[in-house]
Amino acid sequence: MSNSASQESWPKVVLTGAQMLFVAFGALVLVPLLTGLDPSVALFTAGIGTLVFHGVTKQSVPVFLASSFAFIAPIQGSVASFGVSATLGGLMAAGLVYVVISQAVRLKGTAWLHRLLPPVVVGPVIMVIGLALAPVAVSMATGETSDNIGYGQAIFLSMASLLVTLVLAVFGRGILRLVPIMGGIATGYILALIMGGVDFTAVREAAWLSVPSFTAPSFHWAAILFMIPVAIAPAVEHIGDMVAIGSVTRKNYLEKPGLHRTLLGDGLATTVAALFGGPPNTTYSEVTGAVTLTKAFNPKYMIVAAIIAIVLAFVGKLGALLQTIPGPVMGGIMTLLFGSIAVIGMNTLVRAGQSLTAARNLVVVSLILVFGIGGMQFGGGQFTLQGVSLAALVGIALNWILPTEKEGE
Repeated sequence: MSNSASQESWPKVVLTGAQMLFVAFGALVLVPLLTGLDPSVALFTAGIGTLVFHGVTKQSVPVFLASSFAFIAPIQGSVASFGVSATLGGLMAAGLVYVVISQAVRLKGTAWLHRLLPPVVVGPVIMVIGLALAPVAVSMATGETSDNIGYGQAIFLSMASLLVTLVLAVFGRGILRLVPIMGGIATGYILALIMGGVDFTAVREAAWLSVPSFTAPSFHWAAILFMIPVAIAPAVEHIGDMVAIGSVTRKNYLEKPGLHRTLLGDGLATTVAALFGGPPNTTYSEVTGAVTLTKAFNPKYMIVAAIIAIVLAFVGKLGALLQTIPGPVMGGIMTLLFGSIAVIGMNTLVRAGQSLTAARNLVVVSLILVFGIGGMQFGGGQFTLQGVSLAALVGIALNWILPTEKEGE
């Protein structure tokens, strides 16, 4: 690696790095825009998080870390209940869950993790993460969240953005296939401009260079307990991501640098992000897609992408411009994104190849789905369990308690 890397010209390294950031950009800023966090801070924390990850893994895995979709619903719920600062405290704790898991993996290997979290638990939990959000996506797409855009305009904008995203994702070739979110947002934005649905006052008032509005976390038990179980699904997904990027570069990252290192890097990246007021970090599969296409296996590109992200975070007008993207444009794309998270969960179940109608599996999957999507809650006040966290705990408990069925029953 070092040999070929040292021969590469700097312009090529910088351009490839910039391209990696471009692929991640749409999704990276989508999470803060949906959850009320600051997109400039998210750019900064994606950059810092990626550098932290590469520090821990000694620059051996070509991945870029940025805003995790798994946390959108929990962040929205937590901000509504506890406020932004307490939510960030909860997210810091979620990052530390990864750190704990990483140390357990270092000492015990991964067998216990698969026993605790088999596909029959992880699959439906990932589905809940996507589907619990469906109403949010629809209300944004129909203009309920926008003051200045009516239903007719909103539906037109959201469906146009969605259509372009679909076409690029399905029919796009080369780099176009990797930036369907960017394409959809750009199309919706241009249409909104033509219709006069974009207000540029904030951009005109913003300075060219400004420090992102960092937010410090504060710690409240309720917010922490609300967030901790959410970390379980992305931690399991992380293993899948490492296998995926490994199959692209033909290396086994679970052995070198080791799953405990990559998990630790991911967890510390999330904790550091929350420290500054950014969303949790996760390895980006869009970027893995870009690595597959461009054969850019050198981790150096990701470090360049991270540095560019940090620099862009201080461009005040960029942050203000991102905030002007109309809600319905985001809503249209979210309908696809949240659905695709649910499909990843389904795929987890399908690949496991177990009979879902077997009584035990039926009970586990059904209760996870209905409790998670239906909004079931236990407890009240400070200690309310609901949504993904309740679904995950119920799934883990049932899987643990119910006897495993014998073949042929």
